[in-house]
Amino acid sequence: MTDLKRLFGEAYNPASFFLIAGPCVIENEELLMTVSEKVNTICRRLSIPYIFKSSYRKANRTRLDSFTGIGDENALHLLKKVKDKLKIPVTTDIHSPAEAAMAAEYADVLQIPAFLCRQTDLLVAAADTGRVVNVKKGQFVSGPAMKFAVDKIRQSGNEQILLTERGTTFGYQDLVVDYRNIPWMQAHQVPVVMDCTHSLQQPNQTSGVTGGNPQLIGTLAKAAVAAGVDGIFIETHPDPAHALSDGANMLKLDLIEELLARLVPIRKAIFYDK
Repeated sequence: MTDLKRLFGEAYNPASFFLIAGPCVIENEELLMTVSEKVNTICRRLSIPYIFKSSYRKANRTRLDSFTGIGDENALHLLKKVKDKLKIPVTTDIHSPAEAAMAAEYADVLQIPAFLCRQTDLLVAAADTGRVVNVKKGQFVSGPAMKFAVDKIRQSGNEQILLTERGTTFGYQDLVVDYRNIPWMQAHQVPVVMDCTHSLQQPNQTSGVTGGNPQLIGTLAKAAVAAGVDGIFIETHPDPAHALSDGANMLKLDLIEELLARLVPIRKAIFYDK
């Protein structure tokens, strides 16, 4: 079983959902520190365990000229700087088996992108690091079928697993969320996270830039907490309109405190009703 108490240390709170949040990609040090410090302060006040998230490299971009990162080592060092300064766990994506060991030197949680959730070599390499492995459910995969991703990691000797719901492909340029996937994936005996920002993407736009519906982030988050989800994933940025990746579906940083404050009483009602 995934040991969330070991991951969060003194911040562990079984009565709360945990939060994974940060800007989509590492753009610069100022952005990372601004977001991580503000969100961490809010989470401490609300007793929400917090994992800071930002990708050191964005490999799955639509166009060749899309921003992918500031350089792997530079970005990973900045990620570790957040971890060391704030004493919180951090996570980032990995895209190939070769990246697993490198990223594990800096990150507490290795995130497997949705498009890669069936990649056996990648899952095994992530498992071999001993880090927590967060596998995003593919847009083309059902919740029950994520059992096989979980099995690959467990059979590689790693029980530290999270699964993340991030919507299901609906037509060519939209996603829908099936909340049945939350209990279905929890049935695999792992904590389940709801990605409230990527689930609102409108991918494969003709311009080559992914669209989104960020005004519905709160709706998805409240429904997920009411459905008993273990964690919430939100990408956030001080100025989403000028973000270098996924700006169309990120939550403006100034709005995150109000949203989290609305989620806490929903979680308490669910937790104490059990």
